[in-house]
Amino acid sequence: MPRQCDICHEARAIVRRPKTGQSICKECFFYVFETEVHNTIVDSKLFKPGDRVGIGASGGKDSTVLAYVMKALNDRYNYGLDLYLLSVDEGIAGYRDDSLETVKRNKEQYGLPLLIVSYEQLYGWSMDSIVAAVGRKNNCTFCGVFRRQALDRGALMLDLDHIVTGHNADDVAETILMNIFRGDISRLDRCTEIATSGEGYVVRSKPFKHAYEKEIVMYAYLRRLDYFSTECTYSPNAYRGYAREFLKKLERVRPSAILDIIHSGEAMHVAKDVQLPSLDRCQRCGYISSNSVCKACVLLEGLERGIPKLGISRTKQDVEAGPRENDLVHFEKLRQEALEMRRSRQKSESCQQSACACTENCS
Repeated sequence: MPRQCDICHEARAIVRRPKTGQSICKECFFYVFETEVHNTIVDSKLFKPGDRVGIGASGGKDSTVLAYVMKALNDRYNYGLDLYLLSVDEGIAGYRDDSLETVKRNKEQYGLPLLIVSYEQLYGWSMDSIVAAVGRKNNCTFCGVFRRQALDRGALMLDLDHIVTGHNADDVAETILMNIFRGDISRLDRCTEIATSGEGYVVRSKPFKHAYEKEIVMYAYLRRLDYFSTECTYSPNAYRGYAREFLKKLERVRPSAILDIIHSGEAMHVAKDVQLPSLDRCQRCGYISSNSVCKACVLLEGLERGIPKLGISRTKQDVEAGPRENDLVHFEKLRQEALEMRRSRQKSESCQQSACACTENCS
């Protein structure tokens, strides 16, 4: 006899939740998944009405589900958000070009504006050309650093208040493990935060912080969402893969291991007498950095000088502080342009409100 849903006790159960072990029907699964995300947003006070929120969209399952759920919750609970899709084109032939086609379809399906920024446009290098120069061993370092800056640059181009990403509970647990393995206490102290200051420019948050990857996959499948499922061409050798494999083994033994690791990470704090790197601004591009020149500018200089391991090698290399002729567009310039966009928009809205008031008074 088919098992009934543990929640409604009426419909047939078709999903067993990895997080709770409950057997539930499709509609109840949609309800509990969306409600948990909504509670995460409300309890953490992630947004306020009128916020311009960019959804980091790659075309993969996590970002596609995030875009769908954010739009649904914004409409259902009247968050009052202006939602945008923000994508980064790393320049990986046969992978990112295909996934961006999915993002473009999502744009039409969800009716959300889309901005795509590319490594080629921002840095003058694609990931394919970077891999050709550095090989496959350390390419993920370049991609991670460049992608983080690219999202912030795209956010300023759109004058966003907030960026949401599809990082899920599995991702957070993996990051905690990676920081423990590397002894990176400064990142360990902040990697469990659901929202960060966005490197001083735009707030970033993870509405899926407590959502299991398996449940996101089930949600995308049962909702029949349009997403891209191929792994990155250059990711098999990524360090994160080893942390992921270790986490999966733990999860098989103890299904709650993912949330247990997150709760443990949240309970870890750096002692007050431990001196952490102080943050300042990169003297070249204005990005947040603990050094006079940020990691992105160092990596970019290494590529341009034909020393691709300049920002990776443990050996000390000479990197001169201060501006250069081929520097990236300065963040302060982007910030000022964003402020001008905001003033112009507010002025236009004010004029429209005045016109409406005048029309009402005259009638």
